[in-house]
Amino acid sequence: MAAGAEQRGAGLEAAVRGGLRVLRERWMRGSQRGSAPAPLPAASDGAEGESGLQALPIDVQLSIMSFLSPQDVCRLGSTSCYWRAAVQDPLLWRYFLLRDLPSWTSVDWKSLPDEEIFNKAFSEDSDNALYDYMAVYKRSCPQGRRSWKSSRPRYGAVTSFLQSLVTQAEPRFAMFGPGLEELDNSLVQKMMTCPEILLVAGLPHRQIHGIGSGVSFQFNNNQKFNIVTLYSTTSVERRRAREEQAVAVNKMFYQENSTVGNQQATHYSVIAQVKKVCEVVDGFIYVANAEAHREHDRQEEVARFLAMIDPALGPPNRPLLVLSCVSHVGVRRIPCVYVAHQLQLNLLHQPWMMQDTVAATLDGLLNGIEWLLEETSCKSAQ
Repeated sequence: MAAGAEQRGAGLEAAVRGGLRVLRERWMRGSQRGSAPAPLPAASDGAEGESGLQALPIDVQLSIMSFLSPQDVCRLGSTSCYWRAAVQDPLLWRYFLLRDLPSWTSVDWKSLPDEEIFNKAFSEDSDNALYDYMAVYKRSCPQGRRSWKSSRPRYGAVTSFLQSLVTQAEPRFAMFGPGLEELDNSLVQKMMTCPEILLVAGLPHRQIHGIGSGVSFQFNNNQKFNIVTLYSTTSVERRRAREEQAVAVNKMFYQENSTVGNQQATHYSVIAQVKKVCEVVDGFIYVANAEAHREHDRQEEVARFLAMIDPALGPPNRPLLVLSCVSHVGVRRIPCVYVAHQLQLNLLHQPWMMQDTVAATLDGLLNGIEWLLEETSCKSAQ
């Protein structure tokens, strides 16, 4: 496991800001690029000649286009052969990528931008061959993923109808993570008391050795699912730790130390009761603390949640929903793309999605639940 997840996340943020600053300064100076841009098509014979904007230096054109939205830039590209080539400039789309990714509210295993894109200096000669920044942007941004999803064949309604004819057990998910216990607002309590957002369909009949219990919910007045909430310790101990501003001992795991070469390596395993839960659930919900003003030990966090989703405990392709959670709307959050890299989600070999969520209002929760249920249905169909 790579060390320094927190430093890597901070480095990613610094790289993004530095890249934006370099590109903006370059355009504001109107300087010529290090290498000449690819020749663009001339205006068609039927045109009256090149427009005033088209006659400007390429860096000035890019600077002007950088103030547009990516959607408007694509519309500009549909107006002529010249602009169709111009709007595909990798420098422009690298700028859009660096500028917009901190505001994205979700990212998944198919769309997370490679960390190398942000940490390396832009070189037009090499980057044209290595990265299609326009394609990366379209694949990564939430709007692009939604439009791709809506363009797929509409088999969902038929599948849902056929599944309704068959009696199926409720899909079960294990929910855990520091965001359940560290935030000022309780995500679970809000889920239990907001029927207009998420309807409680059944209360637990038993508890699992005091660690957690299963609650059934109903999504969109239709599909039912069960969540087993796993806490690191008892409610009394969590309350005492909060009052004393101390760190409660996590009782879900036990620690094993081993020596790799000349270095000590720490490995976590789940206790027997939690192991039984992990073996029977259909997926996982990990609640990450995304509040920027708090300190986060992401390295230990990664070690623990990898122990929970260990492929040895069940099917290796079970979906993982990561809720990047803050207490309320006014709290400054770490962008979900940064959190995804801090948690090293790019190394996982199973479907996952990260969704920004607010505990006080449940904003974003249903988007994540919808994805999780869809992934679970796909695995069941297979």
